[in-house]
Amino acid sequence: MPKLKRNNGEPRATDFVESLDRGLRLLQVFGERPASMTLSEIADAAGLPRATARRILFTLQRGGFVSSDGKLFALTPQVLTLAGSYLRSNQLVAVLQPVLDEISTSAQEISSLAVLDRDDVVFIARASPTRMFTGGVDIGYRLPAFCTAVGRAMLARFDDAELKEKLGAMRREALTPETVTDLKRLLAAIAADRKQGYSLVDREAEPHFRSIAVPVKRYDGVIAGAINIGAHVDRIPTQEMVKRFLPLLRDGAEKVRARLL
Repeated sequence: MPKLKRNNGEPRATDFVESLDRGLRLLQVFGERPASMTLSEIADAAGLPRATARRILFTLQRGGFVSSDGKLFALTPQVLTLAGSYLRSNQLVAVLQPVLDEISTSAQEISSLAVLDRDDVVFIARASPTRMFTGGVDIGYRLPAFCTAVGRAMLARFDDAELKEKLGAMRREALTPETVTDLKRLLAAIAADRKQGYSLVDREAEPHFRSIAVPVKRYDGVIAGAINIGAHVDRIPTQEMVKRFLPLLRDGAEKVRARLL
């Protein structure tokens, strides 16, 4: 029997399961709307033929991921098992959560952990001094990397040539009047952040919000994520963020470095 040839670990066209890709794409559609949807609405949003969407929905319904009253479809709590599997298996979350708790208690502000996912940052852990999450970003929340403190702290891991190529390929839309979209200014800002070891972004991602972040490095110095503290601009000035919050974030990141593989 002939042996299968390996392709240097790279997937081949025959390795791609189109039906699974469509199913995952369809699941993501539900996150774009707050209410239940009809079959036609889901098919249109996912860019799938109605018959294909119908088969996928019935498969997901059989697996317990989708419910239906005969007309409208909605996700079930079973979907949370997918996110839970990621969070439970992620070393960053396991190691950083106690650190975020300590930082949050000391700063009396919400602190968060984010990772880079293509052109976005995704927040995967957070802590509040009161344990009442009434503000800040939720776990799973996404923002463009180029205009966020955590994003720029992580983008600093690329050298100048790689960073220019990556930023040049990004869709850089202004989210507020303060958002920097110019490529040269962004390159200069991230280079400065790399040199000083932290990033402070003021009202670029949200109009009344500023954030300070530091990269979280593994034992070998590779940036694996970033932790931040954010606050409303009317409450805490930038100078106070640097003076009060930066030492807490730096200490927290350094504390876990040897434990991250």
